[in-house]
Amino acid sequence: MQKIVVLTGAGISAESGISTFRDADGLWEGHDVMAVASPQGWENDQELVLDFYNQRRRQLKSVSPNEAHFALAKLEKEFDVVVITQNVDNLHERAGSSRIIHLHGELNKVRSTLNSRLIYEWTDDLNTGDFCEQGYQLRPHIVWFGEMVPMLEPAIQECEKGDIFIIIGTSMQVYPAAGLISYAQKGSKIFYIDPKPHISHELSRRSNLSVISEKASVGVVELVDILLKSNKHFLNV
Repeated sequence: MQKIVVLTGAGISAESGISTFRDADGLWEGHDVMAVASPQGWENDQELVLDFYNQRRRQLKSVSPNEAHFALAKLEKEFDVVVITQNVDNLHERAGSSRIIHLHGELNKVRSTLNSRLIYEWTDDLNTGDFCEQGYQLRPHIVWFGEMVPMLEPAIQECEKGDIFIIIGTSMQVYPAAGLISYAQKGSKIFYIDPKPHISHELSRRSNLSVISEKASVGVVELVDILLKSNKHFLNV
């Protein structure tokens, strides 16, 4: 069974109504990104950070997966699929994808400020005074600027084994996620779906690159249909 590695960014979630990470002016829904997504921001104004993610968590309850999320889940019928996402929402899970690596954390999880291995499912508001089992304040389970990306190594290992690499809704300019393409096998097929694709130096060196300049809900559905049909044809030959 062929292995497909999918890398998704803000573009796929934006079509479900989730705001992209930050606008051109460096703000995230009116907030300076560093004020709500950095250890310094947490130290400076814990209440602001908690309120910001509480609002994101509430918003997540009001949106649903779109056609692109559901199409990716369909790939599991014929392929070994792993989704590596830069998004912190749970739309891939809700659409039916079973193997997901969240590079930047998960909105519906929180963790201890003392022990990062103490992680809890959390779908409601997180407040000052919500403690882990060891008595320390809980914080959003989000990888903030300046922090290590603990799921990077597992993501690299998956990329090294992929036969097909699909990039969706990401600028390929934010690291370390953008660097994952360098671990794709030589000769592996690479599909890049984005309305305004940015062809990085690493991508330009790949001879098997196909660019689909469409939004996710269009390009992903089209590509998945092609891959499923071609795989069935191959199996029947």
